[in-house]
Amino acid sequence: MIKKLQSYWIFIVALVCTILCAETSVAQEFQAKVTVLSQQVNNTVAKSNFTNLQTQLTNLINNRAWTSDKFSQQERIQCTFLLNITSADDQGYCKAILTIQAARPVYNSSYLTQLINYQDNDVVFKYLPGQNMDFNENRVSGADPLVSNLTAIVAFYLDMILGYHYASFSVNGGSPYFKKAQNIVVAAPQSNDIVGWQSFSSLRNRYWIAENVNNPRYNIIPTFLYNYFRKGLDQMYDTPADAQSNLYQALLTLQQMNQQNPNTMFVQMFMQQRYSELAGAFNNAMPEIKSSAKDLLSNLDPANAYKYNNL
Repeated sequence: MIKKLQSYWIFIVALVCTILCAETSVAQEFQAKVTVLSQQVNNTVAKSNFTNLQTQLTNLINNRAWTSDKFSQQERIQCTFLLNITSADDQGYCKAILTIQAARPVYNSSYLTQLINYQDNDVVFKYLPGQNMDFNENRVSGADPLVSNLTAIVAFYLDMILGYHYASFSVNGGSPYFKKAQNIVVAAPQSNDIVGWQSFSSLRNRYWIAENVNNPRYNIIPTFLYNYFRKGLDQMYDTPADAQSNLYQALLTLQQMNQQNPNTMFVQMFMQQRYSELAGAFNNAMPEIKSSAKDLLSNLDPANAYKYNNL
């Protein structure tokens, strides 16, 4: 009897350890807040559909392993996905606008620096209650392109976020995820209603987002991201003067790329709502750095040029 009890408890302990190990082996890279808005949808479509959609998207992003790396709870990437449904019918066909934001903490501070902030206006998909919400990178387009399009779009932006995140800590660290994003573009769902994946449909869409970070012509991007985040912002607390110099040099390389290749998606996306961060970073810099930074930032971010005059 005693031997049976011992064997029983050994089995229970082993089972618990197996479960715990399985749970800790799940990467769970993201801490995403997903919001689905449906105020513009007519009353013939049940609002509960969109509540279910919000829950399923949250589970897809936060509970699926998107890398082979292990992330602790405090290391998970903070991001938001705001899906604003602009129209929907009772067959599940939806048009929407998706806003994606992601950030990472700056070393030795409570400040979060923006990794991506982008609004995608070209989101169409089909969703009905009970529909499976999953992503298979080996079969991106799935059996029904409209059903698969939303998860393909979400996976695309998650790979872009991972690319920016890893690139901000090591040169070329983001390259595998930028390549994954490009692979999704290549294998993306296709139908007459689906846009945003093709080079010819727009100069500002998913195709160009992935193209820019994978194009050898723009090979300064990985080094720029590392120098901006790791050698610039992350050093601001310990060695602010060096950090400001590194930030300036990083932005100078971005300006050179911009002069050689005007209006690239990468530069436009990176500078999106970056004014406050950059103004704060150079606010107490040495006069010569501050003056040069003011001219440089005005060229890189012409929409906010007048604001940089206050530097």
